[in-house]
Amino acid sequence: MLREPVALDGLIRALEGADRLVLLGDLLELRHGPEAAAVAVAAEPLQRIGAALGASRQVVYVPGNHDHHVLAGWFDRRAWVAADGHPGALRQPASLGLETAVDSVPSETLGRLAALLAPAQVSVSYPGVWLRRDVYATHGHYLDVHMTMPTLERVGAGAMSRVTGRAPDKARSPEDYEAVLAPIYAWIHAMAQRIPAERSGNLHGGSVRGWHALTGPGRRGVRRRAMAAGFPVLVAALNQAGLGPLQAELSGAGLRRSGLRAMETVASRVGIAAPYVIFGHTHRAGPLPGDDRHEWRLASGGELINTGCWVQEPSFTGPDPSRSPYRVGFAVWVDEANPASPPRLVNLLDGT
Repeated sequence: MLREPVALDGLIRALEGADRLVLLGDLLELRHGPEAAAVAVAAEPLQRIGAALGASRQVVYVPGNHDHHVLAGWFDRRAWVAADGHPGALRQPASLGLETAVDSVPSETLGRLAALLAPAQVSVSYPGVWLRRDVYATHGHYLDVHMTMPTLERVGAGAMSRVTGRAPDKARSPEDYEAVLAPIYAWIHAMAQRIPAERSGNLHGGSVRGWHALTGPGRRGVRRRAMAAGFPVLVAALNQAGLGPLQAELSGAGLRRSGLRAMETVASRVGIAAPYVIFGHTHRAGPLPGDDRHEWRLASGGELINTGCWVQEPSFTGPDPSRSPYRVGFAVWVDEANPASPPRLVNLLDGT
């Protein structure tokens, strides 16, 4: 939506009151075609954002799953490094931890993004970033390992867990999650670079089309009824194959709860001891007025906050997008100077 003037203008207006902008992943769509094409599409919005911020303000970029490939060169360089004083010898890199600064090389995509966002200062952090001592932010794609909703990436994570021997219940660090998810992202990226452009959308739209076919409005023909009847059988087979645990419930409430509990599991496993954990990934903003706040609570007592998504998807927004928690335009304000002020979820486009 940032390619639409009304949406980009809404963000630019909001930046007038911001000291820095944190982009929580999926900045580029690297699953639909060549990387250079994705950067070209993003060029004009990023240039306007950088110009609006100016040289005195900062952009913090935290890659997600759709733009995970921008980190490929960095991961390769840090996979094994020369041991000090021992030429030819290698040592394992330091742990990723919850926040590691990513160095960008000018010839890579990260360097091109930094150039587009100039004159703003650009830093890259992964897998997340501390915004305050009590506020941690990450894209949230690690939750796919624990989802009970049978999305394509959740099923892929189940299969990769068996291949790597890293069972979901044994994940304890970002490295454990990367071992399961990074090969899936690399395969999807490689496919996107090589298949015809007219077919590239199939790599991304499978889950959306399946969701719409099983839950969407309208008359249920023979095919849709057959899919609905066979879905529980498919889920049972996936569980039997050791790719679960998965559930056959397909509803907005079920998808929301599954994502929240999966993110809670990630926070617990990797040790995110923060009163506020901001994430995205599931596209469902919250907590919103009318939401059960208990669903958004962590067992540790903290609170989950989801930034929503800026990709318009009618299958999720339903017949009245203006009231949907999946509508575009959400952002979270964090007052860094006032620790007593909780992060605030707003929609920058409501009323425009």
